[in-house]
Order: sequence, then C-alpha cells, then structure tokens
Amino acid sequence: MHRLPLSLLAVASLLTAASCSSDSASSSATDTITTPTNGPAEGTADHAGGHTYACPMHPEVTSTQDGEKCPKCGMKLEHNDAVSNGKTYEMKLVPTPTQVTAGQPTTLAFTPRETGNESAPVPLAVVHEKKIHLIIVSKDLGQFYHEHPEYTAAGDYKVQYTFPKGGDYVLFQDYTPTGSGHQLGRQPLTVKGTAYAPVKFKNDDMQWEKDGYQATLSFDKDLKVGQLLGMKINISKGGQPVTDLDNYLGALGHVVVISEDTQNYLHVHPNDQADKGPNIGFNTNFEKPGLYRVFLQFNHAGKIHTGDFTINVKA
Repeated sequence: MHRLPLSLLAVASLLTAASCSSDSASSSATDTITTPTNGPAEGTADHAGGHTYACPMHPEVTSTQDGEKCPKCGMKLEHNDAVSNGKTYEMKLVPTPTQVTAGQPTTLAFTPRETGNESAPVPLAVVHEKKIHLIIVSKDLGQFYHEHPEYTAAGDYKVQYTFPKGGDYVLFQDYTPTGSGHQLGRQPLTVKGTAYAPVKFKNDDMQWEKDGYQATLSFDKDLKVGQLLGMKINISKGGQPVTDLDNYLGALGHVVVISEDTQNYLHVHPNDQADKGPNIGFNTNFEKPGLYRVFLQFNHAGKIHTGDFTINVKA
C-alpha cells in the first residue's frame, strides 16, 4: 500500500485512503525544480514501552495496540517503531533539455534530497515494486500517465518521456526514504508546442468504457467530507464480469485521486481480498469538498488499462 505526507496539504488533510499530498513548487521552464516535502508526523517514533503501530498511508495515525485500523483509510496499522527519523526532504527535478517541447523526448531526472543536508545521499525504499512512482497529469486533469524513474550511477532517478501536447502539466512523485516515512513531490511544468485543448469537468461521471472494458465507480455512503467511505469499482468486459485480474505493481488495482486545482493528491490501494474481480474494494475519506478526478489502473490479459471518473464531494 501507499501513503504520504506533504506540506500544502498534509497527508491527513483532504482526501485520504492511501493518500499522498503535496506542496507547490516553482514553475516550469527552469532547469531545476525542487519541491519540499514533509516527513511523518512528530511523535510517531516515540512511545512509552511496547511498540508503535502506524498507518502505512497516514503515518500521523499511530497506536500502541496491535490489530487496530486507521480511521481515515481502514488499513491495518503496521509495526513501525522507527517511522520518523525527524528529517524532511525535497525532490529536485532537472529536465533535459531544459525547455521541454511536445513531441520531443525529454529526460526527467529526479534527486531526493534531505533538507539542510542536500549533499547527503538519500536511499529510497522499494514500495509497490518501485522506488519512485511518477504521476504526470495535464493541469485540466484530462490526461494521466504513470511512469517509474530508474536509479542511475549519478545518484538520481531518470525516465525518458515525450509529452504528447504542449501546455501546463503537474508532476507528482511518490517515494519513501529508507528509515523514514512516505513523501510526495510536486512540480508544475509548462511544455512548449501546440497546446492541448483544456477540458472542463463538472458533473459526476462514475462510468468508464474503453477497448471493450467497462468500469463502474460507487461508494457506500453519500460523498461528503469527514467520513470513512467504502469505494468499489466493478470491472467488466463485453458485458461480462472480469474475474481474472492480475496484479499491477503488487496490487489488484491502483487509484489516484486529484483535486480540480491539482493541489490535493491521493493514492489508494485495494483492501485485502481473495478474489480477482470483478469488484475491487477501497477505503477512503475526504476532508475537503470539491470536484475530484479519479484515475483507475488495472492489469488484465497482459495489458495495463487506465480508466477515469469525476466526482463531486459535498461539504
């Protein structure tokens, strides 16, 4: 599972499930972009005897009792006496070429850095089979891409990517420094070239269909802030339920939820379940009203499929 924290919307703030939240960074065509990120909440490593258990997604949620679940996302608290090392981190982005242009390959280089000790190496833990999960979205949230930068001998993490259209984008990075809690980097990026036509999302859209697949998003309660919600996605193909889903990055499915202003980010993973579909169950909650885009990724028949939904959360 995944989780996060960050300053603009601390992990505990806003949507939460397997969440990750982020801080703004300076703009785009510069050759270096850094985004400060917050470590786990204070006190998660301190306890008076016994062990500390923390939510993998929300490290500020702790207990000294084994077997308890997170009230925000429903995940079981895990033994983690060293969830906080007291350090904070930032993610440095260097695109090459520095002026990113649509239709031309760009190398995106990411370097995690310890705040105040930027020259120190920051080793990363493997989470869901990768050390960094890079999420790229157009600012209008009409486009969604999931990439995985790989470690290089230079000490950074690189991925080559070609933006399909010009315009404004936002890049998120999920990562976990070894011995610390989950972090989230965020950088806006402007891409030169013929710009995409922005889409304005407004109404709820909980149905998705593409390539013969259909997916339906539903919740067990009204979409309101401040309550734990059960979220279910039903997947079918050609009108028949899909019951042989394969894992993708160690989970039956991945869901990323991003607010309309791109300031709030949430990464959700499924509840433990024995079957392989057609239903995938999640837990989440929302701490801020507004419009959100929901992006689903699942693996079937050897191919990764990406679906999208729109929801409005009430105050």
